[in-house]
Amino acid sequence: MPTDPGPEGTSESTGSIKDLILEQEEAASLIKNRSLLEPNEIVDEERIVGRDTQLTDITQHLRVAISNERPPNLLLYGPSGTGKSLIINAVCQNIVELCESRDIRFGVIQMNCQNVGTLGAAVYELSRKVANDIGTTVDVPEHGVPNKKKWRELYRLINDHYDTVVFILDELDMLVGRRDKDEPAFSRLLYQLSRAGSTDEITAQVSVTAITNDTKMMESVGSRALSSFTPEDVHFSDYDADQLREILRAREDAFHEDTLSGDVIPLAAAFAAQTNGDARKAIDLMRTAGSIAEKTGADKVREEHVRQAQDKVEKNRVLEVTRGISTQKKLCLFATAAVAREAGTGAAKSPIGYRVYQYLTGTLDSDQYHQETYVNKMKELTTYSLVETERKSQGPRSGSYLEFTFGENPETIIETLREDSRLDDVHNDELRTVVNAQLNQ
Repeated sequence: MPTDPGPEGTSESTGSIKDLILEQEEAASLIKNRSLLEPNEIVDEERIVGRDTQLTDITQHLRVAISNERPPNLLLYGPSGTGKSLIINAVCQNIVELCESRDIRFGVIQMNCQNVGTLGAAVYELSRKVANDIGTTVDVPEHGVPNKKKWRELYRLINDHYDTVVFILDELDMLVGRRDKDEPAFSRLLYQLSRAGSTDEITAQVSVTAITNDTKMMESVGSRALSSFTPEDVHFSDYDADQLREILRAREDAFHEDTLSGDVIPLAAAFAAQTNGDARKAIDLMRTAGSIAEKTGADKVREEHVRQAQDKVEKNRVLEVTRGISTQKKLCLFATAAVAREAGTGAAKSPIGYRVYQYLTGTLDSDQYHQETYVNKMKELTTYSLVETERKSQGPRSGSYLEFTFGENPETIIETLREDSRLDDVHNDELRTVVNAQLNQ
C-alpha cells in the first residue's frame, strides 16, 4: 500500500490505492466537465464564438456536398489557436449528418502533418485513416512498396466507399519531406489529391482543405500544384481579448457553479491575448488554473491560480519546443533571450545576440558558427512561434540588422533551457554582465 514518511523517518500507511483515488476524486470539487477544457475538443456549435465570418464562408463553400456536388478546395490560414480546425471540423460534422439523411456517402479524412515525414508516409497514413473510417484494412504495406501502389490503394478505398470525400490536411506546411527534393512534399501531396478527380483512377469527388499557420506556405507550392489546387482562401486573424473572454465564458460551465472568481476569465483572456490571441492557450490556462486550485484544496479558482497557471503553461510549451532542438539552436536561443531579458523590451538585435552567442560557445568550449548561420538558426526558430523577426535600419551609413522579438517571457525561455545540464557552466551573474556590456557599447 502507498506510504508516507512519518516525522521520524518512519512510514505511515495512507490506505489502499483505491482509497487514495477516491480521496482525490472528492478533493476535485471545482471542475465538473473536463472535456470542455480540452483545447481540441469539438464543442457544440453554440459554444463557437468570435468566428461568424469564417463559419459563414466555410459553410457556403462546403454546403454543396449535401447536393452530391464536389466542394471547392480550401486554404485556411492564420496563427495557431484561432479556430481553423475547430470551424472546419464543426461544419464537416454537420454535413456528414445531412448527407447521411440523403443517402450520400460523404467522408471526412483529417491528418495532422506535423509528424509525417515523407510523401509516402502521408499517402499511407491517409489510406489508414480512410480504412479506419470505413472499418476495413489497408491492403498494401507501409514500407517497401512504391508510392504509386499506395496511391492506388488510397483511390480504391475512396472509390469503394465514398461519393465525396474531403481531406483536411492540418499543419500542412510541416510536411517538407526529404531535403534532396526541390519541391516540398506538401506541394506534391496537394498536386496528387487536387487532380485526383481528373484521372481515370478515381470516380469519387475529392476536395482538399489545407490548414496552415504559415501565411507564406503557398509561395513554396510548385506551379503544377498551384494550377490544380486553386483554393478558396479563408483567413483567421488573432482573437482579441473580448473574443477570448467570450470563448471562455462559453465554457464556464465546465466548472461547478460559483467556483470561479470574477477576475479569472478576464485575466486568462488577457494573458492569451498578449501571446498572439491563442484560444487554445486561454482554454488551457483555465484548465490548469482549475487543477492548481483543486490540488491546493481551494474552494474557488482565483486570480493567483491563473497567474501560477500562466507560468506553468509557458514553461511547458517552451520545454516541449526546446526539448527537440539541436544544441546549437539552444545556444542561439539562450544568447538571444539573455539579450532580450536585459534590454527589458522582449527584443534583441542580431549583432548583440551573436556576440553573446560567441561568449557562450567560448565558455562551453562548443563549436561556433558564423554570424550568418546564427541568424539562420534564429530564423528557423520562428516556425515554433518562439520568436518573430523584423529587419531594421541603423541609419544610411550603418546598414541594417534583424531584430528578434519574443512572444514568451525571455526569462521563461532561459529557465527552461537551463534544464539542459550542458548550460550549467554558464553563470547567471557573469552572463548578465556580458550582456549589459554589449548593450552599453
